[in-house]
Amino acid sequence: MTVLLRITLAALVLLLAGCGNAPPVPDWQINAHDAAERAVQAWLSGDDRVAYNEWQRAFDQAARTGRPEVVARLALLQCAAEVASLRWQECTRFEALRADADAPERAYADYLAGRRMDGAQAALLPAAQRVAARDVGAIAAIEDPLSRLVAAGAALRAGRADAKTPVVATDTASGQGWRRPLLAWLLLRERQARAAGDEAQAQALQRRIDIVQGAR
Repeated sequence: MTVLLRITLAALVLLLAGCGNAPPVPDWQINAHDAAERAVQAWLSGDDRVAYNEWQRAFDQAARTGRPEVVARLALLQCAAEVASLRWQECTRFEALRADADAPERAYADYLAGRRMDGAQAALLPAAQRVAARDVGAIAAIEDPLSRLVAAGAALRAGRADAKTPVVATDTASGQGWRRPLLAWLLLRERQARAAGDEAQAQALQRRIDIVQGAR
């Protein structure tokens, strides 16, 4: 499981400290956790049907608590996976619950949306994203692949990406075999190469795109 998924689901699960006296983990937590993990992996692999069904299961389980902050955290995980794949749209499920979310979740939502953040907000981000928000050059050093892709997508959306960012993101998605973000970043780089008049690079990227698109 990726670091991003572990961090987000750790907040979702809210396990009690202690050992012998800790109560059993409720079924909804286990079910939401497992469904969200499967949803993220299906989304990154480009399997829309499985991703949709698993997100539905995860949100259905979270909704059983009647706690908006739990559903909001799950919504942020879904939106982070979308940002990693350059699918930029409003995180509507989170925004509907923003008033009930904690400050770190609101800061993370603003980060994913590419909004300008002050130092106090940036300090509330997960560690990897906090570093990337200060220095786009640090994205390549983020250990967890999904966190690295999220940081790259957020930087591009905010207009902070440098020339290396799409290359780092492409290599990350390729190394993990994540079809959806790989195709998104390859298409971006192909357009950039053509705009720059680098036809050889554009054609090389198009060959990679053709391979990914034919992977099914």
